[in-house]
Amino acid sequence: MAKDPYQYFRVEARELLDGLTQGILALEKGDAGRELIARLLRFAHTLKGAARVVKQGEVAELAHAMEEILAPRRGAAGPVPADEVTRLLGLVDACGERLKPVLTPPEQTSPPVGPTAPPTGPAIPPAGPVESITNLRVEVAEVDAILYELADAASRLDRLEQDVAGLARAEAALDALSGAAEARAALREHGRSLRAGLDRARHDLDRARDRVGGLRLLPASELFAPLGRIVRDTAEALNKRVAFEATGGEYRLDAHVLLALRDALLQVARNGVAHGIEAGPTRTAAGKPPEGRVRLRVFKRGGRVHFAVEDDGRGIDLAAIRRVVTDRRLAAPAEAETLGMAAAVQLLFEGGFSTAPAVSEVMGRGVGLDVVRATVTRLKGDVDLRSEPGRGTTVEIAVPVSLESVDVLAVAADEWAGLVPFDAVHRTVRVKEADLVHSATGTTLYFGGEAVPFRTLAEVVGGARPIAGAGAWTAIVFRARGGVVAVGVDRLDGVRTVVVRPLPALCGSVPLVGGTALDPAGDPQLVLDPAALAAAVRTGAGRATAPAPLRPLPVLVVDDSLTTRMLEQSILETAGYEVDLASSGEEGLEKARRNRYAAFVVDVEMPGMTGFELLEQFRADPELRGTPAILVTSRVSPDDRRRGELVGARAHIAKGDFDGGHLLRTIRQLTRGAAP
Repeated sequence: MAKDPYQYFRVEARELLDGLTQGILALEKGDAGRELIARLLRFAHTLKGAARVVKQGEVAELAHAMEEILAPRRGAAGPVPADEVTRLLGLVDACGERLKPVLTPPEQTSPPVGPTAPPTGPAIPPAGPVESITNLRVEVAEVDAILYELADAASRLDRLEQDVAGLARAEAALDALSGAAEARAALREHGRSLRAGLDRARHDLDRARDRVGGLRLLPASELFAPLGRIVRDTAEALNKRVAFEATGGEYRLDAHVLLALRDALLQVARNGVAHGIEAGPTRTAAGKPPEGRVRLRVFKRGGRVHFAVEDDGRGIDLAAIRRVVTDRRLAAPAEAETLGMAAAVQLLFEGGFSTAPAVSEVMGRGVGLDVVRATVTRLKGDVDLRSEPGRGTTVEIAVPVSLESVDVLAVAADEWAGLVPFDAVHRTVRVKEADLVHSATGTTLYFGGEAVPFRTLAEVVGGARPIAGAGAWTAIVFRARGGVVAVGVDRLDGVRTVVVRPLPALCGSVPLVGGTALDPAGDPQLVLDPAALAAAVRTGAGRATAPAPLRPLPVLVVDDSLTTRMLEQSILETAGYEVDLASSGEEGLEKARRNRYAAFVVDVEMPGMTGFELLEQFRADPELRGTPAILVTSRVSPDDRRRGELVGARAHIAKGDFDGGHLLRTIRQLTRGAAP
């Protein structure tokens, strides 16, 4: 698959050129206020820095020329002269002309159709691609708001349907009375009309909800480019030849799900190249082609989309895992020798467990699959690892299409009623007290040939009654990470589709709860988190959970340029670092005060708080002054470098000479033992 180095720059450059054009036209109309001049300077500077990062030097120089025209106007009063406006528009046009090959995605490039000679008469700017007119950028938050309003409308329709059912009961009561034929006929006709109207409204509402919900879905192919890049870069760093293939890009998922899944899949793909694919001579000796293969298959099964990352490498080295278990005294040598593949896979999903012979930029300290598992759990999904020695490894992640609109099973326990995502339910069975086994380690249910941990929902959510002697329940059997569990409820109230809303911010994080949804009466009901529910059942049944693993500190990247942020994130994550992003100095300061980081990578020219001012804030804070800060900026004059040193910068990297290896070496030197 061809690499697309301009994936993020393309989006950013279009927005910056549009913003510059609109602002310069406003200047031409006489609107030369300080705010507009500052905004145009910021756009030009951001375009200059982003262009330099992707090696578009001519565009960077043109953007710098815009800065030269605008800078003297920063504090000047009065209109901007017409010749300067003309020059600015000419520079924007020149940027657009030089970026034509970049701004058109590779798949849209096609030869011109028809005559190429320019038409006579006035010059008319060519129309942009159709997608720029028919495809609009929509904020996911706005789509969410519409979905919530549609859910409210659906709840009101549910209530009306209940009223119609009451009307039918009234009609039946009239049938029992004599001499009420005319009233019955009128009531029946009114009921038919009301029902027909409700049916039409329900149909239209469901169709609108489906179409609006579809707006927040993105194709899985959005992940193909970053995955192809991570495979390519990791292979190059390890001097391996690896091809990347991907299928199933047409399947669509919730934007929130796809974005969170991206990081997990990048980690899996990186592991496949680093730990799975052998070096060329080793592959040849084993009868394999010298070029390895990492393949992503996306497919849908039921209400979930599956992402299977397969490599044709050496597979899980069970002997190496046994050696690490013995060396770290996790088990006696004799016990370690009996370790099977299933137990080995569980160890690999624990933090801090690695078979890499040495730590490097690619070979980490065992941080990887534990992060994958945590991400998938947060997405209400499942992850599975299968391996065949000498043949390769497959990591398969299954996630719901959407975290918003889901099918749920309504359940009740004692006086508590709530909802459980239906795709997490394996099956339901009727359970009597005689079917349960009580012991010091908890209560279990014998199901499917194995002892399954069992607790009642009333126990889990609080206010429980003792299980022993309580009678009978309907048990919901979940297949969750770590095995099978069963939860007893008093009754099931059917399956329905709901829009899940997050809990209000004031609630904070509530154990076991994944969100809320409205019932037919318009009242909120809690939607349980299946993974958390299963963990609570296992814990209550005497199954201790492992402590959270220690993880290296992440790196915070602060830059207002999307292109620069994404490029630096890709470089750092390829080397095994976890990365947080901030698009402004204010956001960077807020994140730095809330979390701990191994290093800060900061731009200088940003809207609001500059990079120099941000570093001054870091230096004034006793908790932050010890964290090394690196400036990556277009400002590289001796004065700029001296000012950077004065405010605490430990290194100064020029965007014009940007090199990923230099950035990695700098961070590794400054953080010493903190690197992955």
